[in-house]
Amino acid sequence: MGSVDSRSLALVGRLDSVPRLGRTGSHVTAWCDSGRVTETPTALTDALASTGYLADEGLATAAWLAMRLRRPLFLEGDAGVGKTSLAAALAEVTGSWLVRLQCYEGLDSTQALYDWDFPRQLLHVRAIEAAATVGGERVDAGELEESLYDRRFLVARPLLQALEHDPSVLLVDEIDRADDEFEAFLLEVLSESAITVPELGRITAARPPLVVLTSNRTREVHDALKRRCLYHWVEHPSYEREVAILRARLPEVTARLAEDVARVTRRLRELDLLKPPGVAEAIDWAGALHALGARELHPDLAAASLGAVLKYREDGDRVREHTLAALLAED
Repeated sequence: MGSVDSRSLALVGRLDSVPRLGRTGSHVTAWCDSGRVTETPTALTDALASTGYLADEGLATAAWLAMRLRRPLFLEGDAGVGKTSLAAALAEVTGSWLVRLQCYEGLDSTQALYDWDFPRQLLHVRAIEAAATVGGERVDAGELEESLYDRRFLVARPLLQALEHDPSVLLVDEIDRADDEFEAFLLEVLSESAITVPELGRITAARPPLVVLTSNRTREVHDALKRRCLYHWVEHPSYEREVAILRARLPEVTARLAEDVARVTRRLRELDLLKPPGVAEAIDWAGALHALGARELHPDLAAASLGAVLKYREDGDRVREHTLAALLAED
């Protein structure tokens, strides 16, 4: 972390006052009820593979422990290595509702928790006033105001959606893009698995969601958050695993093309590129090449489809002008 200023120290104090997540209560083993997929890390690995997500032993074990110990899972790694996809795969294998909270600078509690539907409330007021006018009745201001804060006018944002659905997987995507204050707010909500809406009262999750947080490490996430999570750094897959991922996600692609794409993608990652390609880009590239009729990686088709795997003009120019032929050469 960088230097600690007074604002950061204030945040540390606030976060340290938040109870650790998932240590007590009947929810500790709740996710063990999700069937045989959670009996062992190996069973979870096999279940994830059935969805097309091929996790290595370390990642599958971390996910299994998060479910077993009822702890948030904090995943860091380069963009495109499969952090977000893991949450989707976990939701699928456990039959859970997937709720995604995409973080960004300036994200606040209103955008993450709930908001009131003001247009519908206004229509509600006008409808009551119109009915009273027709009927010649007097509108009671107190009753009218109270009727405005009915649950039907509450718009659930991602955090409230995750608390209200059982079971659910809550993906807090790219937490490193949110402000420090939002980290503290998030932990307060997750530690209680409940929120209080002043006009309606306390809303508590029947079963706390399984929480997966991701970070591309554009900034260091506060240590207080990491301490409360299980941490795992997600590496790029090995060559063999990446070939298997391509074959699983794109069964129509030939084995030779999958091997070529995996081999060249690994070489691209070794270059000093602005944006080294992740697994997602490798899948896109193999799909694009297949759409072009390729059964193996040919230099002309590789050059024509490079935009599927490289996302900066400088990276594309460098590869085309100096290294494409070498990258395509067999070992």
